[in-house]
Amino acid sequence: MNAPLPLLGAPTASGKSATALKLALELRDTVQLEIVTADAMQVYQGLDIGTAKPTPAEQQLVPHHLIDLVTPAEQFSVARWVEEAERVIAEVLARGAVPFVVGGTGFYLRSLAEGLPLVPPAEPTLQAPIWLELEQDGLEPLQAELARVSEADAERAGANPRRLVRAVEILRRTGRPPSAFGRSEPAFTYDRVALLPSVEQLDPRISKRSRQMFEAGLVEEARVLLERWPEQQTVLQAIGYKEVIAHLRGEYDLGTAMEAVRSATARYARRQLTWFRRERDARQLTGLAHEFEWELADWLIGFRS
Repeated sequence: MNAPLPLLGAPTASGKSATALKLALELRDTVQLEIVTADAMQVYQGLDIGTAKPTPAEQQLVPHHLIDLVTPAEQFSVARWVEEAERVIAEVLARGAVPFVVGGTGFYLRSLAEGLPLVPPAEPTLQAPIWLELEQDGLEPLQAELARVSEADAERAGANPRRLVRAVEILRRTGRPPSAFGRSEPAFTYDRVALLPSVEQLDPRISKRSRQMFEAGLVEEARVLLERWPEQQTVLQAIGYKEVIAHLRGEYDLGTAMEAVRSATARYARRQLTWFRRERDARQLTGLAHEFEWELADWLIGFRS
């Protein structure tokens, strides 16, 4: 069995990415860390501001992996992410460095640590009418259909359209939710830590982050994405982009779009908190990342060669 590797899961706006970068820089004379990013939206090229993607300068300071893997026109799945992650982790270990898995996409983190769901392969022709239902009626009917069979699967899919469509496809094809199919064997083992700040800590940070994204050019970024990939569900439904694109289409004004982004992000952070609270194998730290810098530093030093 491989020695465990560090894995940090936390909700958006908890400071996990900034703290991971800071620790990687401060500890580089003791342990060489490379960051393996677990974010379902940062894999897409062009979704930069709205996903709080590490800047090119930050990526120059410390190696970051699993960012900008595909365009919004390409299909991407949790299975593909785990495959890429395990390949990158093996390469980092071969260099004598330590892969530090950091992110907020709980389903990706769980699949990496516990194995992939052994579900049937995706069938685009069966997904097409489900996408049409989503476009016509929104997320709620599909979420309710999945929840009637499995609350856990509905929670896992959340408001992620691609994940929800995939889960409903499996349910309709087989009569069973994705969680009923078991899991594969993971390639590595992990020492898992979950940050659990309070809602009161997160909300003002989310408001500030949302405002900063608009100041940094989120509207123009969304405009470019909409022009280049007008039919791609990933772009049209991702938090931050969905609301801005609605503004660009004249559905509501900029102020309403800004509030919609803040509100959607806050709801997403609450779902993430619920997810990470249920990760029984993770050590839980109840606060923001910067509050545990020393503890996290000691933890990471323990992984040095």
